[in-house]
Amino acid sequence: MRHFLMTLVSAGMALPAMAQDFSEGSEAKPWNLYAEQPARFEARVVDILCELTGDCPADCGGGVRQLGLLRGVDDVLVYPNKNAQAAFTGAVVELLPFCGRQVEVDGLLIEDPDLGAVNIYLVQKVRAVGDAEWTAANRWTKEWAKTNPEADGKGPWFRRDPRVNAEIAAHGYTGIGVEEEKPFLKELFE
Repeated sequence: MRHFLMTLVSAGMALPAMAQDFSEGSEAKPWNLYAEQPARFEARVVDILCELTGDCPADCGGGVRQLGLLRGVDDVLVYPNKNAQAAFTGAVVELLPFCGRQVEVDGLLIEDPDLGAVNIYLVQKVRAVGDAEWTAANRWTKEWAKTNPEADGKGPWFRRDPRVNAEIAAHGYTGIGVEEEKPFLKELFE
């Protein structure tokens, strides 16, 4: 194999990209998800839409756009779609204070090209490069409660979320329409 690789290099041919191991130094707690790997790396917090289209508001979209991690070592755009909480909530709240800054993150990387899961990240903690202290990525539900004081109560946040309830009122629980889903719901629950 070594001879084959040396032949490719001497012929000026590019080597295929090899998967990198970002587990060194990671203290990420496993979720026992398929294809998860502990991953700690440095990246710049970016607005994904900005990176893809050039539409770049100064504040990374102010919390209404999906944020990404442009990994420093290989310039790969990583999609942080979950924070450290048990609820599968996004990581925008956790990363927005670091908009445009270089950070170090620790969490779980999901990689399975056969399933189309590439560079999916579950951020558990974050800090600005050079800072000693980590920030736990677990603020989402507290921030949601501050933003939605009228939704105070018991039960999961999504059952009380005004945006979720507005969508259900407009399109039904299944998204096919309130009237259209009535026979379906009757069959399932009566």
